[in-house]
Amino acid sequence: MTALSLPALDGTLVSWTPSGRRSPTPTPGYPTSRTAYAAAHVVVDPLSPADPSAVVAVDWDTTLAFRHHLWSCGLGVAEAMDTAQRGMGLDWANTRELIRRTGEEARASGGRWVAGVGTDQLPAGPSTVDSVVDAWREQLDMVTTAGAIPVVMASRALASAASGPADYRAAYGKLLSAAGTPVMLHWLGEQFDPALAGYWGHADVRAAARELAALCTEHASAISGVKVSVLDAEIEVEFRRSLPDGVACYTGDDFNYPELIAGDTEGHSEALLGIFDAIAPVAGAALSALDAGDTTAFRSLLDPTVPLSREIFRAPTPMYKVGVVFLAYLNGHQRHFRMIGGLESGRSITHLATVLRLADAAGALADPDLAVTRMLPLLAAAGVDQ
Repeated sequence: MTALSLPALDGTLVSWTPSGRRSPTPTPGYPTSRTAYAAAHVVVDPLSPADPSAVVAVDWDTTLAFRHHLWSCGLGVAEAMDTAQRGMGLDWANTRELIRRTGEEARASGGRWVAGVGTDQLPAGPSTVDSVVDAWREQLDMVTTAGAIPVVMASRALASAASGPADYRAAYGKLLSAAGTPVMLHWLGEQFDPALAGYWGHADVRAAARELAALCTEHASAISGVKVSVLDAEIEVEFRRSLPDGVACYTGDDFNYPELIAGDTEGHSEALLGIFDAIAPVAGAALSALDAGDTTAFRSLLDPTVPLSREIFRAPTPMYKVGVVFLAYLNGHQRHFRMIGGLESGRSITHLATVLRLADAAGALADPDLAVTRMLPLLAAAGVDQ
């Protein structure tokens, strides 16, 4: 294995050699003991003649090929979520096209998928609660027509328009009362999106959890599950136990997912995670072990990925998309390390070097030699000589 000189967190350079460990090969088929989705990223076309900071040009072939990779690992695809840079560069026109194209691929291959229902088609500026509901309905109809399970995403427009819990209850109540099929709800914490601070009408996260649980009880027949992304395992477990029968809890906690998926004597969380985009083969193999009743093997596979995930999702957390795309590049799923709007510049070379080392330790590199080869030009561009 080729040694690299990598920048360390203390500003020094250290010599590092990959372990040679490769990603496991998952057992074909979807897990039976848990439902698991990977929130999938979008691959940009870096050679578009348009200004990439102003026009979103998607490499559709590579983007869709990556969805097939996730399906081959036994994971469902969570489409058009925040991992796809929804709200951070992916515009509504491309989001709509992304959902349409993924729907076609899913129908052709039998791939499982869900898709985000947002309000990002609304014009810039203040909105009303009613306009938020109308925007959700438009996207919900489109997602349902495409064949996906709808995931109603937390809305920045509603966070801005709502004056308190009653406005949230009114907005979600109107949408859920008219929904023709059960939907999933998505509670994205302010760590992931500061514009969602105080969502559900409460600054205190436990009070917000109680508000959401009450909404789920009131509209249980219209809700199949709730994705919780607040990065607090204790609060998620409390919330999970408060949900009515038939409403599943999907962990979006990229810090504590192994314990939450494994669960306890009172239940477990399903999974809808951005980190599963980056560690799909490991996640698939771990879930296969859980299907076989081997919790020890499940934890031995998934626990080593937690330091990697915590580094990728560290503050500022919205920049986690950089680490996800970086690993897709290292693992050969795309030919370049570029992102919509140049977001790849949002993390330092030191962070990327740390992600590389932790991915190797987690068994998340498909081909360590390829990863080293692809890391070299990034190091050279940062002035790190080899």
